[in-house]
Amino acid sequence: MSDSASETILNPAVLKKLDELTQRQEELLQQMADPDVIANQSLYRTVTREQGALSKRVVLIQQLRRVMSELEDSQTLLDGDDEEMAELAAAEIEDLQQKQEEICLSIQDLLLQDDGTDSRNAIVEIRAGTGGDEAGLFAMDLLKMYSRFAERRKWKVEEMDISANEAGGVSQVVFCVQGEEVYRFLKHESGGHRVQRVPTTESSGRIHTSLATVAVLPEAEDVEVEIRDEDLRIDLFCASGPGGQSVNKTTSAVRLTHLPTGLVVSCQDERSQHKNKAKAMRVLRAKLFDLEQQQRQNERDASRKSMVGSGDRSGKVRTYNFPQDRVTDHRIGQNFFGIPKILMGEIDEICTAMMENERIEKLQNFDSLVNAS
Repeated sequence: MSDSASETILNPAVLKKLDELTQRQEELLQQMADPDVIANQSLYRTVTREQGALSKRVVLIQQLRRVMSELEDSQTLLDGDDEEMAELAAAEIEDLQQKQEEICLSIQDLLLQDDGTDSRNAIVEIRAGTGGDEAGLFAMDLLKMYSRFAERRKWKVEEMDISANEAGGVSQVVFCVQGEEVYRFLKHESGGHRVQRVPTTESSGRIHTSLATVAVLPEAEDVEVEIRDEDLRIDLFCASGPGGQSVNKTTSAVRLTHLPTGLVVSCQDERSQHKNKAKAMRVLRAKLFDLEQQQRQNERDASRKSMVGSGDRSGKVRTYNFPQDRVTDHRIGQNFFGIPKILMGEIDEICTAMMENERIEKLQNFDSLVNAS
């Protein structure tokens, strides 16, 4: 890694990438003015999202190019025969070099911050793992934790599918979180969450260990993932669970099977078959988009290990130790205290620590990151 941001960003290969970003923004602006794109709202949202993510970078890139040009002019004066002008140029070069370093640092931070998905909404899936009823209760605790965190950040939570159990927990729940930079904050929650505590049903006071798994997927637009009718099997069935007898009288629940990948998604949250199918399609689209992103990432550097450990979402990433009132994230080896407030949605400290760890890891591999993007 280079000693300064300027040395890193002014590398010819990196500068070429930056110019490509500027070119890409010009293409996107042209698309945003295209009547056909404007008429397709899903495509228009995708284009505007990408353009918005690029705009900050392009402004900085343009500033950098101007400073580089001014430095060139000042260097010419410095090398000239006019001593007075050379003296002025020397002072100007010092200021411009400082400005260049600041701009390069800002560009580097932006390149490290976002891989193109951070600004998206997220679809979150929580499943109870080993531990019986206690695992289901813990899965419910996680659902409440993320819902409260979303509420504190003024995000919207939309339930998409839930399978409750008789003990008051859930065996599985899928929900969408909508808001600003949702995926950036929640993506590190993916993986196995282990809880160590005395269940309310345990009379002897023995500590139980249970597991719930969390998967966080960036939500995809219709135009980003093509799902062909012939690749889809649609099964209809009666909904089960809370909601009264009327829930079970109609085949409103929908199960989608994507034949090429074997992915299965179901939704029974709504009374309307049409609404359930629409929600299930959103979840399936997110899973297919995530699968495609995984494949691309694995081809580059297999860095997905930083998110889910072994590469799937079953790896243990965090332990909630109730007797010691401690939450440990095993990926960064850091402890966080105060489980009651954490389960009330105060996970800002954990999210910030995970994002900073991601930034450090990306900085350490900055050259390969830029070359792969």
